[in-house]
Amino acid sequence: MSNEHTPLLTSGVCGLTRATCGMAPETSPESSPQCSSAPPTKDPRRLNTFFGVMVPTILSMFSIVLFLRTGFVVGHAGLLQGLLMVVVAYTIISLTILSICAISTNGAIKGGGAYYMISRSLGPEFGGSIGLMFFLAKVCACGEYVLGLVEAILDVFGFDPDSSVSESVRVLPQGYWYTVLYSSVILLLCLIVCLVGAHIYSRTAFVILIVVTVSLLSVFISSVAVKPMSFNITHPGPGNVTLHINASYTGYSAKTLRDNLYSGYSLDYSTNSIMSFATVFAVMFTSCTGIMAGANMSGELKTPSVSIPRGTVAAVLYTFTVYVLLFMMVAATCDRTLLIQDYGFLQKINLWPPFVTIGIYCASLSAAMCAMIGASRILHALAVDHLFGLPLAPAAVKSSSGNPWVAVLYTWALAQAVVFAGQLNSIASLVTVFYLLAFAAVDLACLALEWASAPNFRPTFQYFSWHTCLLGILSCLVMMFVINPVYSSGSIVLLLLLLLFLHYRSPTSSWGYISQALIFHQVRKYLLMLDVRKDHVKFWRPQVLLMVANPRSSCQLILFVNQLKKGGLYVLGHVQLGDLDSLPSDPVQQQYNFWLSLVDKLGVKAFVDLTLSPSVRQGTQHLLRITGLGGMKPNTLILGFYDSCIPEDFFLQDSAFCSASMEQGTEEEYNFGVDLPSLQAHFPPVRHVESPRWLSPEEYVGIISDALKMNKNVCLGRYFFQLEGEEKDSKVDGSNRTIDVWPLNLLQPASCDYEDVCSLFLLQMACVLNMSTRWRHARMRIFLNVETKSGSQAWVVNEETFRELLKKLRIRASIKIVPWDSVVHHALPQGEQAQPLSEDFLTAVNSLLKEHSLQAAVRFLYLPRPPTQPGQAQQYISQLETVTNRLGPTLLIHGVTPVTYTDL
Repeated sequence: MSNEHTPLLTSGVCGLTRATCGMAPETSPESSPQCSSAPPTKDPRRLNTFFGVMVPTILSMFSIVLFLRTGFVVGHAGLLQGLLMVVVAYTIISLTILSICAISTNGAIKGGGAYYMISRSLGPEFGGSIGLMFFLAKVCACGEYVLGLVEAILDVFGFDPDSSVSESVRVLPQGYWYTVLYSSVILLLCLIVCLVGAHIYSRTAFVILIVVTVSLLSVFISSVAVKPMSFNITHPGPGNVTLHINASYTGYSAKTLRDNLYSGYSLDYSTNSIMSFATVFAVMFTSCTGIMAGANMSGELKTPSVSIPRGTVAAVLYTFTVYVLLFMMVAATCDRTLLIQDYGFLQKINLWPPFVTIGIYCASLSAAMCAMIGASRILHALAVDHLFGLPLAPAAVKSSSGNPWVAVLYTWALAQAVVFAGQLNSIASLVTVFYLLAFAAVDLACLALEWASAPNFRPTFQYFSWHTCLLGILSCLVMMFVINPVYSSGSIVLLLLLLLFLHYRSPTSSWGYISQALIFHQVRKYLLMLDVRKDHVKFWRPQVLLMVANPRSSCQLILFVNQLKKGGLYVLGHVQLGDLDSLPSDPVQQQYNFWLSLVDKLGVKAFVDLTLSPSVRQGTQHLLRITGLGGMKPNTLILGFYDSCIPEDFFLQDSAFCSASMEQGTEEEYNFGVDLPSLQAHFPPVRHVESPRWLSPEEYVGIISDALKMNKNVCLGRYFFQLEGEEKDSKVDGSNRTIDVWPLNLLQPASCDYEDVCSLFLLQMACVLNMSTRWRHARMRIFLNVETKSGSQAWVVNEETFRELLKKLRIRASIKIVPWDSVVHHALPQGEQAQPLSEDFLTAVNSLLKEHSLQAAVRFLYLPRPPTQPGQAQQYISQLETVTNRLGPTLLIHGVTPVTYTDL
């Protein structure tokens, strides 16, 4: 356990890589008194709820739709469908706002807004991919707002020979490239403002909001004060023909309201395409994409967890009321022709047209700047987290006041590319789809936190549930495909590609993974459902506890057993000798990270279980009893062989443990505090000839006896340091390998039972190995020992019986008949079996094995039961050592549980 006085973990953007972000690690005043004399750093958090959240959110939600696309929506969709669009759009964003409020009130929020909330909730892969797409949505929105502003400027100042306005005002030439030029100038202005700093924009944004509010009031006052009038609208037609269209402003009229109640989708004069519910909704929804404008300013807010919920909710209520009133006003005062053919009609029906003109310019310009600032903050947070490597590394640079000016330059360059679209309506669908996907991700983050039932998820905002989160996700996804199925499919594919890229590229983070909480929740539920009383032999699989003294000499055996588990439980066990009563703390807890890092390096799918015990035997008993949960407990114990061989150091052979691999890791990679040098230093050097043995022969044999008493199968592995091709990057498929199986108990010559539980278990384990990836194409051979000189032909019958057994068990193997009369000749007479086997017999058995199995990749032998007398332990080990001497990788197996089944 960590020290009780350790300070709480911070949740800063940099995580544990703060030093790499250009910041020094934080030190406490107590630990560094000289820090008190250093000049205090300038705190970038200076914005309150109103200036930091409400103002930018309101301006972002008004943007271009308020003055330039209200008539477009009502004219094409009608009042009823227009209000329906507003209700649907605000329902979607309201559900998302509930999720934003819940997440933002559950802990400290740093810079990065929505990206920060998603990444710290769902992990770096999901957060990084959604964060990048949200950044792209903001960039596209910035370009869209700029194009809308240029459209408004050209509507007043654009050169039009057929216009009744004075030629001295309409001086700006029009055309695609002129539109791009004007957009570039406006973007340059936004760049300059954003480079100065977000706090300057926030203060000026309040003035802009006042101007927009005055413009809105003038619109509503004009609807009562201005008398009905007619207009002649001109549009360029095909073949340089100018189209003249008559439209009228009727003032409040019941007839006009009835005419505008229902939809009348027609040609959009700006894009020359027929409108539909989806295309109009896409344009209208761009007014709702600004709900995260305040959240994106989280790095500049004094108290983001308080300001974001209050400011966002207040801004949404205000803008919803304004849009509903404005829709009803234009539907009751303007005929459909005026609404559809002139998107800037609000200027013409105003008491003083410059009121609306100034409002359009201010709303569009502020929305563009807000989008640029928000996008730059997201990009800066992505760069600080090192998720995309070198391409985004410069975006982590900040000025002395905390302004990420390089990220602003990135955003400006991409927005400059967006304005080449030339028309606002052309990119509205793409912007809306990106935003809807980001909103769905926020809802998903909140849903995951709620479903994980983590005790630390205690948001102060309580007005949400998993139902609202799920409804928000579904509504976002449905509307995405309603608006544009192609863009929606493409954005989801892009999201998946980014997820895969970050999954394989990004370093491990210290943010916490919601996936871990969800997995824990589900695993606990399914473990309770895994009832050991319902176990059946036909679903049996090996669940292995491999005891490891020192991984340096056991890595090949660890890798081999990983192939042998067949999807079952695999646990690496280790006993640390000691007594907790004489120690200040448990030394085992500090070792887990090293062992888990070893598992990662080797690429095996194994758990780790360590224990502290006065003896290895007692510790192994502990692990056999308590390792696993419910129906997932070890049924097989595997030990290394007890001999006098000098083990080899696997760390010196595998490239994954060599110093060259250290240079490939990045400095910012988070490895849970275990780098390669510390991993190598943690595990002691391999045993030498003079090294003391921590385990006596009696204790070793006692461990085998204990496991059999606990009804556990036992395997002993010898010479596995000679096994090649088991490394993580190995391409071996087993085509040149052979698996040899000797199912007879070779140390009991009188035994001829090939079908006892132990022999069948041995066959099953060999078959399991033959089904694994690197042994799938290996050839399996089964050797039957027979006595042929006795004149009896019973062995022929036994062979046929055994072939039938293999057929029933669906085991594909070749059977080899091995006469061993000469070997049995060295054995003692039947009545003297209680005496030790002669050395000649053991040597003869070893020679027989070498003669037939020396070229095999691995051998499976029958392990006899250990003696009951402790004094015979050394003799037992000596017999096994002689039989397997210089044989190559060998697994001695004694099975006690039935594992084969011939019926369905």
